Amino acid sequence: MTISQNDPVWHVKFYGVRGSTPVCDPGFQRFGGNTTCIYVDLLTNDRSKLIGIIDAGTGIRKLGKEIMKGTIPKTDHIMLAMTHFHWDHIQGLPFFDPAYEPDTKIAIFSPHHQMQKDELRGIFERHMQEDYFPVQLSAMGSEIRFFTEEEYSSYLSFERSIEFTHRMHNHPGGACSYRLSANGKSLVVCTDLEHGEELDPEVVAFCKDADLLIHDAQYTDEELPSHRGWGHSSYSQAIACAEQAGAKQLVLTHHDPNHDDDFLEHMETQCKLRFPRCVMAREGMEIMV
Repeated sequence: MTISQNDPVWHVKFYGVRGSTPVCDPGFQRFGGNTTCIYVDLLTNDRSKLIGIIDAGTGIRKLGKEIMKGTIPKTDHIMLAMTHFHWDHIQGLPFFDPAYEPDTKIAIFSPHHQMQKDELRGIFERHMQEDYFPVQLSAMGSEIRFFTEEEYSSYLSFERSIEFTHRMHNHPGGACSYRLSANGKSLVVCTDLEHGEELDPEVVAFCKDADLLIHDAQYTDEELPSHRGWGHSSYSQAIACAEQAGAKQLVLTHHDPNHDDDFLEHMETQCKLRFPRCVMAREGMEIMV
């Protein structure tokens, strides 16, 4: 599924749109069962060879295979920005084929509570200890670097002339929203976000006038009260955020593992009645901004 706009600046492709845990049951395949992974590319004539990825959920496995096959142009520079480190956002990295290529350089970044490089590396090293996985991080083969906030922002701006901003938002343990702007077009990713009883005005301000807003929408209004403190938003909260921020297009993501295809299609129809320029995220969906 491809959604196009005139004179696109950004190419966004969704490889994982499920929240909490992957799902492989029948009835969950039209939207997809893999957890969060979003591919982002800047469409310019002079772009350098660089791949941008947000989160390493199980969807990153397929992205890696497409990179190796050349479906996504193969490159030796991959930038991976993490929103946070819950299982569903990191568990795909050990299955990311380019990470085993000696000529590949992977830069991993998170501004999580001003985390230092050694702390960030430690999260992934523990995740891949021999008790949990047969290949340790240091033995994967590629050059994996961990960037501080200042280093990552400078590198990204230098390489791609991208305005790159972020902020921490409400989620158990903390999570990060990202905003990327270039050539007058901006996209914002706000997943694993809990607003509270009222919309968080700082989140709305961060999303102001976004050409594309990708927003957490795990629950219905009826489900939300029994999931307070779980760190997620409802469909109506995501739409209200887009409305108040003046976002031009909204993608609802981080689908609950209990919401099957029929449920999501029904909710998509209902959401479009209020905000016509919205769509439920689907694996393989591409958007040109």
